[in-house]
Amino acid sequence: MTFTKRGIFAASLTALALAATTTLAGCAPAAEDTTVTIGVVPGGQPYWDTFVDAAAEEGITVEIKDFAEYPQPNPLVTEGELDLNQFQHIAYLASYNVDSGEDLVPIGATVIYPMNLFSSKYTSLEDIPKGGTIAVPNDESNRARALLVLQKLGLIELKDGGNSGSTLDDILADRSKVKVTELDAAGIPGALPDVDGGVVNNDFVEPSGLKFADSLGSDSADDAAAAPYTNIFTARAEDKDNETYLKLVDIYQNNAEVQAAVKDYVGDGAVLLKTPVSELEKILKQAEEDYSAQSK
Repeated sequence: MTFTKRGIFAASLTALALAATTTLAGCAPAAEDTTVTIGVVPGGQPYWDTFVDAAAEEGITVEIKDFAEYPQPNPLVTEGELDLNQFQHIAYLASYNVDSGEDLVPIGATVIYPMNLFSSKYTSLEDIPKGGTIAVPNDESNRARALLVLQKLGLIELKDGGNSGSTLDDILADRSKVKVTELDAAGIPGALPDVDGGVVNNDFVEPSGLKFADSLGSDSADDAAAAPYTNIFTARAEDKDNETYLKLVDIYQNNAEVQAAVKDYVGDGAVLLKTPVSELEKILKQAEEDYSAQSK
């Protein structure tokens, strides 16, 4: 084969162009990382598998991180070790923000669960003896809600009717049927043989072998007073408008398969929610004010 000078020059330009293209391709920035880590407590709920699959169809890789105790996921979101968490209600977030001085925010509602009273000794509310002992969770927000449950069921009376910041000090002993003791939320199901009853967080009911059908009573997910107990996706304040995170909230709230999986797990007692973020923010602000006032 014979090359002219012009042919050699053209070939050289082509080679240079190919080399430049190869070099630019090698230096091109990597695609944006769309992996999102979400902390949950206690973990293992089957609907998360459906959620992860639905997110993957939208090009988002979700890693679910299981934790055994409530105090763990919020600091990890604050520190950036987790992107989001989905385990808590607004009242719990309010207590964390006030105590820590942080400003985590709700970016989407999930569900609201009734909180139930159980007993391994009695099969009806009326059987609980006067002066009996009822266990409630020892974390601030769940303790307050448990006290409101006991008040609704007629077992105690709280000062000024109680609120999301109520403590055992607000129990009016002379107007109450039972005494109240605090235990770790996860330990209440196992402690039921040692007390007359216990208010159990929804997350620990079925894993501990309890059945919702055996509940002696609960609050109502439809009560206005229950608004602070709306469960939420939580993020750092600077990430509240993150499009990927908001897309995940949309998938949870609007994907038919995800909603069906959640409903299948939570049963008829829980209400699936799509509360606007602006409303969640108002509820959080009030809960923080209630908690701060109670803590003084």
